[in-house]
Amino acid sequence: MNPALVSKISKIVLMTALAGLVLSQSLAQTNRTIKTEADFDRAMEELSNWGRWGADDELGAANLITDQKRKQAVALVTEGITVSLAHNVNEVDAVDASGALKRTVLSVRPTGASDQYQYTGSYHGTIHSHLDAVGCHIMYKGKGYNGVPWEEVEAADGCPKSSIIVHKDGILTRGIIFDATLLPGKATAQGWLEPGTAITYDDLVALERIQGVKVEPGDVILLHTGRWKRREAVGPWILREGGVAGYHADVAYFMKERGVSFIGHDLWNDVTPSGVENVFLPLHSLALASMGVGIFDNLDLGEVAETAARLNRYQFMFTAAPLRIEMGMGSPINPIATF
Repeated sequence: MNPALVSKISKIVLMTALAGLVLSQSLAQTNRTIKTEADFDRAMEELSNWGRWGADDELGAANLITDQKRKQAVALVTEGITVSLAHNVNEVDAVDASGALKRTVLSVRPTGASDQYQYTGSYHGTIHSHLDAVGCHIMYKGKGYNGVPWEEVEAADGCPKSSIIVHKDGILTRGIIFDATLLPGKATAQGWLEPGTAITYDDLVALERIQGVKVEPGDVILLHTGRWKRREAVGPWILREGGVAGYHADVAYFMKERGVSFIGHDLWNDVTPSGVENVFLPLHSLALASMGVGIFDNLDLGEVAETAARLNRYQFMFTAAPLRIEMGMGSPINPIATF
């Protein structure tokens, strides 16, 4: 072979190897630690998706759900099994309930009956299955996702951008159930995580390996901790005092690296105590206000976790259809997993 060509090839191989080494060292040195308020502020800046899809973008990370992604999700349906991911709507007062649905029968006749539904509190909070809109529900330094200022929200008497109405055509993508009870040493013998148990970046990587899945751009990731199973066994508890098992703030780095479009959980997603000084729900801020990742709160993931284990398949077609509420900051929801 021509000596000059050999020399040129050798240089290319060397440069490629060096580039790979630099990249691996860079990734290894990435500081994913979020323990202090300064760590949190840094993460809010470096993980931000503001402007990524344009100054007027209202979808946030839902932009990662492409037409091709939807077709791939539909192709996951092989058994035809459907599973609700929501809990029954709460109709009673409880120490962990942010509100209750008041159901009133209006009339009963031989020809039929009708009733009326009214929330006595907010569907947001800790009991009703719902989806948070990214624009206004959580703000950081006075601004929501992509720079929506609180003054505009106040003036509009609602969310003027990135409200729940942006999902009027529904959400369809691949869903992944992360069953945290499968992590060694995390779950109790009864099958739930105790309040205050944190699921970290490394835990999600471990669950990918345990469950045989790999999160990809446009996916919805759902974390099962056994909240509802524990609540049924021991009763409701005061969440701010007793704590919540959930995602640690460093999961935000996993979400950004993998391209997660939405996250969900069987309570409010964040672990509490959060482990981040002076920040109560850091992942809510990182997901909604910084990355534009929508949040499904208070889902009931027990049945889908059982179905996934029985089928040995932790991925499925995920669908959700929020109510069409103009300038709404969220919506009650009943997402569906289809295997």
